[in-house]
Amino acid sequence: MTSRADFTDEEWARLGRAPLVAGMAISLADPGGPIETAKESGATLKTLLEAAQERTFGPFVAEIAQDVAAKAQRRENPLAGFRPDRHRALEEVLDELRAVHRLLRHKAEPEELGDFREFLRVASQRAALAAREGGFLGFGGEQVSTREQDMLETIGEIFGVPRSDPPAA
Repeated sequence: MTSRADFTDEEWARLGRAPLVAGMAISLADPGGPIETAKESGATLKTLLEAAQERTFGPFVAEIAQDVAAKAQRRENPLAGFRPDRHRALEEVLDELRAVHRLLRHKAEPEELGDFREFLRVASQRAALAAREGGFLGFGGEQVSTREQDMLETIGEIFGVPRSDPPAA
């Protein structure tokens, strides 16, 4: 089993912030206001805390999530060390996720990579579902926008999930 001891401090921090970075990708894909961003970030963080407590995604992901949860309790920023340039934020966010995937392919067991992929999928999907996009004063809009759905597909592709075919017309 892969554990904390198999990674440098920088690599481990990168794994811990990955679900938050994936949530950031969803927010950047279809930017809303501060309320939407807070809801999306909160959904991602909730998924991370659940993974730490319930071990839903296996022991490797739980160990990562428990470390991030401990940082959050100490009021340490789990995104420390990652600050994308605002002009290239989405590109840098996706590059960070690609680096996480390469790291996991290199150091983690295939089952652990699958668990981590599922963890990111759930965190990203919950971020996308957390706030309605579009509409006016909370009325109307859509639960998951086309741009958010495209980003969910992109994150999946980064972690080795082929893009789903669009429904036949």
